[in-house]
Amino acid sequence: MGLFITFEGIEGSGKTTQIRMAGGYLKKKDVPCVLTGEPGGTPVGTELRKILLDKTSLVLSCRTELLLFAADRAQHVEEVIEPSLEKGEVVLCDRFSDATVAYQGYGRKQDIKPIRAICDFASRSLTPDMTLLFDISADKGLDRVIDRARRMGNVPLEDRFEKEHLRFHETIRNGYLALAEENPDRFKIIDASRDVDTVHQEVRIHLEGLIERQGYAVQ
Repeated sequence: MGLFITFEGIEGSGKTTQIRMAGGYLKKKDVPCVLTGEPGGTPVGTELRKILLDKTSLVLSCRTELLLFAADRAQHVEEVIEPSLEKGEVVLCDRFSDATVAYQGYGRKQDIKPIRAICDFASRSLTPDMTLLFDISADKGLDRVIDRARRMGNVPLEDRFEKEHLRFHETIRNGYLALAEENPDRFKIIDASRDVDTVHQEVRIHLEGLIERQGYAVQ
């Protein structure tokens, strides 16, 4: 059986950059790995992502949003994650169930208990072996998002969640930290306010420790 490692964090935390760097590092070390993410890790998920992260007119109720994310995850687990784990691969995933609890639970102020039940059903009770939480203050994270948009030519902010009010992102960050406190053995909190290479070095340390304990050879 392979290893399932998730990358989590608020907007602008740099997790997507870090998962790409981590995947490149593992591949150079000849560790069999798969990079994936949510929403959109499958053809079905790609269509759901268009609805969930629509930049224009679609208005989703909180429950609709939650269930669409769950549908994306159910397909993702069945089509990508579980088959890869069964092959003995290391699966690096950009967001998973913790994101749903943080965003749709803490962020949207919905009851956490049924959200966890929905996530459990959608994921077939799959729990990451390790979760890397890229922690950064909400204002710094959003500053990065705005700066990125400007560098890309003043394009609109990437998705509906990046457009939310600062307080919304502060609530999500606090939700993530609460989840990390509940699951200290699984979560590794990484200071994401530092430069990209420094953060990557810490990610490598966590990855190497876990995969070597599982018997993977790191060259």
